[in-house]
Amino acid sequence: MQIARIYLRVSTDEQDLTRQTNIEHSTRAAGYYVAGIYREKASGARPDRPELLRMIADLQPGEVVVAEKIDRISRLPLAEAEQLVASIRAKGARLAVPGLVDLSDLAAEADGVAKIVLESVQELLLKLALQMARDDYETRRERQRQGVQLAKTAGKYSGRKANAATHQRILALRRAGQTIARTAELAGCSISQVKRVWALHLATT
Repeated sequence: MQIARIYLRVSTDEQDLTRQTNIEHSTRAAGYYVAGIYREKASGARPDRPELLRMIADLQPGEVVVAEKIDRISRLPLAEAEQLVASIRAKGARLAVPGLVDLSDLAAEADGVAKIVLESVQELLLKLALQMARDDYETRRERQRQGVQLAKTAGKYSGRKANAATHQRILALRRAGQTIARTAELAGCSISQVKRVWALHLATT
């Protein structure tokens, strides 16, 4: 039986991880034993995602990393994205992501020129998928920037609204004695956000 580890990621607290839970069911239905499910809310353009790093650390040879799409794994610039994938492969694991053709089994059975061609095509397809994920991220960011600029020009931009639920979680965790790093992990936000919220709280109390 093949062993899988599932990585589920959304970018913001406004998004919901529940839409990805069907991945667990389909993975089990495909005959995999699910050794772990790693959930977090963080941007795919960040290389320091705690749950992603924990999953990579947990990986064992022969295991498979399952995700909804390649952009759930990475929206990093291509060179960094390739390093991330290389760290997964270095553990003897491979990716199983919808839309990403996996030729690893065929390449393992081939030899000579056929093996070289299959491995080259696999790398090309992976690079293409990673670059498309990055391009989509940059396109979204540019559209967001343009939207903000238009709103400012029209006098309708009031800044990004604070997420009250996240702020309350941060304050509760810090009051309970959690470290800044642990609070960020449990609240599903960045360390810098924890520092900002906590500093604001201290300044107003």
